[in-house]
Amino acid sequence: MARLSDVIKERLGECSPAERKVGRALLAAYPAAGLETVAKLAERAGVSAPTVLRFTARLGFGGFPGFQAALRAELGEREASPATLYDAGGYGSRSSTAAGLLQQAGQSIGAAIAGTFAAIPPDDLRQGIGLLADPGRRILVAGGRFTGVLGRYLALHLVQLRDNVHPLSDLAVERAAVLAAAGRKDVLVVLDYRRYEPESLELARYLRDQGAKVVLLTDPWLSPIAAVADVVLPSRVGSPSPYDSLVPALAVIETLIAGVLTALGPDGHEHLRRIEEAARAAGLYG
Repeated sequence: MARLSDVIKERLGECSPAERKVGRALLAAYPAAGLETVAKLAERAGVSAPTVLRFTARLGFGGFPGFQAALRAELGEREASPATLYDAGGYGSRSSTAAGLLQQAGQSIGAAIAGTFAAIPPDDLRQGIGLLADPGRRILVAGGRFTGVLGRYLALHLVQLRDNVHPLSDLAVERAAVLAAAGRKDVLVVLDYRRYEPESLELARYLRDQGAKVVLLTDPWLSPIAAVADVVLPSRVGSPSPYDSLVPALAVIETLIAGVLTALGPDGHEHLRRIEEAARAAGLYG
């Protein structure tokens, strides 16, 4: 099911100028603005209350309560845990055979990857690649409990292609030393998927306040970091288990790596060659 924010974006072109104000007000403070009263949302958008009701009707809702109920259901999905997904998804009754599992996994993960690439705006991907390939910028990479390994995977590729790439350490003193030099030439790549981690939001806000750019990899419901991010690359999370799949996120990372390699051209190839030569000379690859 499409997120309400995506539906709003898709339908803005069909709206009257006043209705577009409502849509933009919702997107600017999503999802909080949608949980306000009709009067409060109308005041935020600078329109009348009937305009708000016309806008939600244009989205296909019979009334404002229906719109808010759909928004609350979406927010519930954002906070879902493996335990709640297990209870709701009937996982205990699914096929236990290897053949059945292969079929279920192929369908769910394949659909998640296809849906991910269909939903990412090319301009956002282009901007993200441009930031990561800019040799004048310092790249900082951070993940969470499960996504930290994907962040390190991205960083390990980037260090082979360009200088000044730093996966942020889990040790406070090391992380603080890197952040102390933060400024406008920095780019933070942060991975944050449900259930979102407050520490990642604080990190993104801090770097944004220092003038850094923020590239967010997240899920379809969007981490709160999206409010301060310059580039948002969402991926689907469908899987054959109650655990969200990070395979589509890895596919997005692979795409970023390919884009950076192409953008760097001969410079990236030369950097990679020097890395390989140094590793062989030092006996690092055996």
